[in-house]
Amino acid sequence: MHLDDADLESLYAYPSSLRPWVRLNFVATIDGAATGADGLTGDLGGDPDSRVFALLRSLADVIVVGAGTARAEGYGTAKPEAIDGELRGRLGLAPLPPIAVVSRRLDIPESVLVPGQVVITVEDAPASRLAELRRTVDVIACGHGDVDWAAVLDEFARRGWNRVLCEGGPALHGSLSELDLVDDLCLTIAPVLVAGIAPRIGHGPVDVVHPMLLAHHLDADNVLLTRWVRRR
Repeated sequence: MHLDDADLESLYAYPSSLRPWVRLNFVATIDGAATGADGLTGDLGGDPDSRVFALLRSLADVIVVGAGTARAEGYGTAKPEAIDGELRGRLGLAPLPPIAVVSRRLDIPESVLVPGQVVITVEDAPASRLAELRRTVDVIACGHGDVDWAAVLDEFARRGWNRVLCEGGPALHGSLSELDLVDDLCLTIAPVLVAGIAPRIGHGPVDVVHPMLLAHHLDADNVLLTRWVRRR
């Protein structure tokens, strides 16, 4: 199926919202693996997934990612050449979305410790490391022991960051699902079987059941692009 940029923008547009809308973006194989044989998402979804990945970043106010995923996938800051600047300008968004890395231990990749980027952590994180990070990046510290995501989203709202994009990993997905904070899930299904011991796209200590509605499904070069919205 061929879709032009305007079609895709319409399909993945954020709803008008006075609160942060939390979107998850993942790729998985048809047997449920969140990574390929190399342990990374890599090119699982091919060009169709890469195209949607770039669009979702271009639509977001902020991109949230767990520190483990940021390390494993070699995260850096969002690059102007990989973002649709015309689209962001038309929507009244900042030129580039900041990367917000989540870590309680503050083990943050140096590649994202750049002015303008964000660290999300807990108030009882190591004090000396907190002070060190605050000299370079914006730190949002909410909660004790575990991140208080309701408070984090309140802070996002205060900043006008209502278009929230979470890119993983599975533990962060599990935490947000447990708290019923996921508003939609953009899931690319790659046409491969991998078996092995790969993780699912979400995991955690608590089982949840949250009904979702299928907003769309697109067959793009044998890759299935889907979007699911929380039924509330």
